[in-house]
Amino acid sequence: MMTSRRPRLHPLLSWMSTVLALLAGDRLLDGVFLSGLVPALVAATVLGLVNIFIRPILFVLTFPINLLTLGLFTFVLNAMMLGLASWLVPGFRIESMLSAIGFAIVVAVIHALATAMLGERYRDYE
Repeated sequence: MMTSRRPRLHPLLSWMSTVLALLAGDRLLDGVFLSGLVPALVAATVLGLVNIFIRPILFVLTFPINLLTLGLFTFVLNAMMLGLASWLVPGFRIESMLSAIGFAIVVAVIHALATAMLGERYRDYE
C-alpha cells in the first residue's frame, strides 16, 4: 500500500530558503530590517531552532483559536516566531505586528516556492 507525505526540503535547502526569505522580506517590507548577510544567516538558524522547539508547543496551546479562525491564526504564530528571532538576533529587527504578519506571509510563499521547485517526495511502499 502506498502512502504519500508532504514534499519536504533538505534541511540545508530549507535553511538557505529561509535566508533568502529573510533577505527578500528586508527588501519588500518597510518594517523589517536586516543589517547584512551575517545577521540573516544567524536569524535563519535561530528561526529554525525556535520553530523546532517553541512553535509546536504554541500550536498545541493555541489549537482552539486556530480552529476557530480556520487556520489563519497560524500567520500570527509564525509572526510571533519571527518576532522572537528578531529579539534574539542583533542586526535583525521587526517594527510592528503587522510587519511581522506580512513577513510571515513572505517567508511562507518563498518556502512554498522552494519546496515546489526543490522538494523531495518521500513515499512509503508496503
